[in-house]
Amino acid sequence: MPTVFSDIRGYRFFFFSVDRNEPMHIHVARQRGYAKFWLEPFELARTRNCRSHELNEIASLILENKAAIERKWREHFSKKS
Repeated sequence: MPTVFSDIRGYRFFFFSVDRNEPMHIHVARQRGYAKFWLEPFELARTRNCRSHELNEIASLILENKAAIERKWREHFSKKS
């Protein structure tokens, strides 16, 4: 489970190695809350125990760091054959 960022405002940003066949996305977790966002087009895929203000904050953080997230995705999955 590659971690992209381990602590931005208490959130952990990551993806699963088994996600290779899915469109590019990022998982985000903090305490009991969880969200998954597709990157292109940018949209919420699913959430659990996140309030709307948290989802807005997560979305903002993803968009601010989108280039780094995409780079990490490509780096990780280009290593896997």
